[in-house]
Order: sequence, then C-alpha cells, then structure tokens
Amino acid sequence: MPAPLGAPALVVGGTAWHVVAADVDPAWVRAQVAHDPVAAPLGARFLTALADRVGVEPGVLDAVLVAPPAPERPGVTLVPAEVAEHPRVQRAHRHRTDVRTWTTPDGSALLVLGRGVAGRWEAGIEVDPAARGRGLGTALAVTARALLPEPAPLWAQVAPANVASLRAFLAAGWRPVGAEVLFGS
Repeated sequence: MPAPLGAPALVVGGTAWHVVAADVDPAWVRAQVAHDPVAAPLGARFLTALADRVGVEPGVLDAVLVAPPAPERPGVTLVPAEVAEHPRVQRAHRHRTDVRTWTTPDGSALLVLGRGVAGRWEAGIEVDPAARGRGLGTALAVTARALLPEPAPLWAQVAPANVASLRAFLAAGWRPVGAEVLFGS
C-alpha cells in the first residue's frame, strides 16, 4: 500500500497477516519476506531493509490495542490542558491530527487523544513517576474512551517493554490486536 499520511512507512500486522504501507515496489517487499511471510515483515532484517529503502529509521515495535465501548462514567477526573511543550504532546502533533490533551487537576498525569494512522482515534497516556503504582494509568485508559468526540474505536500503541503501560491498558479492558512500526517517529 502507499505510505500513510505523515509517515514515510508503516508496517502493521496481526495473526498471520501484515500490511506494508510504503512507497516501495510491492515485488521488492514480496522478495524481502518470501523466506517467512508470516514473521519477516515485523522482523529486524526486513525493517532495516525498508528503512534503507525509504531513507528513514523505523520507530519502536509497538503492540496495538483497541478499547471496548466507552464506560458510563470516566475512571478519573481530567481537565483540558494546553501542554504543547510536553514531549508526548509534541510527538502526537507529529503523527496525529485533531490532538486534544487533558491532565489530572494536580498535573500528575496526561491523556492525549488524536487522529492517527488511517484517521483512527488514538490515545496516549503518561503518569508522573511519583504518582505511579496507584492505578492512575488504568483509570486514564478507562477515561480516554469516554472523551472521544464521536462513537468510534479507540486505539493505542504500547511498547511491549513498557510493562506498566501495557498492564494499565489491559486492566482497563483494552484488547491486543496486532503490532506495528511507524517509520520516522
């Protein structure tokens, strides 16, 4: 497929399927993954070859999760916030449109929503280290669904090594549906 808006390439996959979205020859992709089309597209060797081809380094290999329907009430109180200097917000603006941000009243946590890959609504959360270990991340993952401006699936990308974040999303009922690497992140 062609490269997605805002990124030179994206590789996304799930159980026995992959999509390579990049402005490269499909025959080149097939040749690169022919030895193992099930695992190779998200493997280091293919991602490096694709990076060389598109001239941009791959980002982190993330688990992709999707949220269940919105809860009747939010899990935590949040207030809209202008935090443009925050690294998570800056990253969101590089890869998403219609970015919206909230913080807890004490500023100990941040929630970011925006339209990302293929126009899907995506969420990002961050909890201050001093506020971790009390369920705030899980509460943010619950609350994110209630803040969508329209009924729609809500997606999140979590680095598998970020165990605390992965646990928070899973505890909030989010389901893993695949993995992806966004290039130029």
